[in-house]
Amino acid sequence: MTASTWFQIAAGFGTGLSGGALSGLFGVGGGIILVPLLHLLLGLDQHQAQGVTLASLLLPNSLPAMFHYRRSGVPIYWHLVWAMVLSFLPGVWLGASLANVIPERPLRQIFVGFLIILAIRTFLAKPVRPGAGLDEHSPEPPWWPGLFIGLLGGLLAGLLGIGGGVVMIPLLGLWLKLRQHQAQLISLAVLLPPIGLPGLFVYARHQADFPWFLLCGLAIGFMTGTYLGARMATDVSGPRLRKAFAGLMTATAVLMIWRH
Repeated sequence: MTASTWFQIAAGFGTGLSGGALSGLFGVGGGIILVPLLHLLLGLDQHQAQGVTLASLLLPNSLPAMFHYRRSGVPIYWHLVWAMVLSFLPGVWLGASLANVIPERPLRQIFVGFLIILAIRTFLAKPVRPGAGLDEHSPEPPWWPGLFIGLLGGLLAGLLGIGGGVVMIPLLGLWLKLRQHQAQLISLAVLLPPIGLPGLFVYARHQADFPWFLLCGLAIGFMTGTYLGARMATDVSGPRLRKAFAGLMTATAVLMIWRH
């Protein structure tokens, strides 16, 4: 392999490591960070960055983080996970199809606007009261809300190249009263199957030169980072996680606005 190929793999690994650590820490898919990093640091255009990020969802990158959450005693509801996976698949295809008919500049503006809205919403969210939410002895939540939550998460994943956790986690907390770490674990579990495949087909069809070597390094780094992030997350309270996440989204939006 050429020096350029090795550089792509190394650059992808570093970017994936950073995005994966944030994914495990906040329970999001990582795309909300990977897309800006790929665009600002590596020079990918908005469509390329979103396509590469969706492709990184094909591997079971969230598995190390899931194992750590389960060893920490966080419960998971598989019937809810599979309902969300089932509706996520058509949602990501629809979102990717929509993204590829939007020119790059408006698509980037939509992405930045979403970051700002997300930061404000996260910062203003009311903290969860101690003991609030479901535990191992609570009745299991119903599966059918997962169909709506997964569809919306998939739609935003395809449209913006994100993992979908940024919308699925708040809805799991507001609608089903799950605790922060429970919602994060379910979001990571939804990302376990190759749910980004329909969206990847759409992006790859519209891009003649897809950066596959960059993707290889990204996937390896992301899997490593998610485990490290999950280890940190279980030692941090939910309110602190939300405040840190809001600050990170604000900083990312400011960087993208300043860059352009």
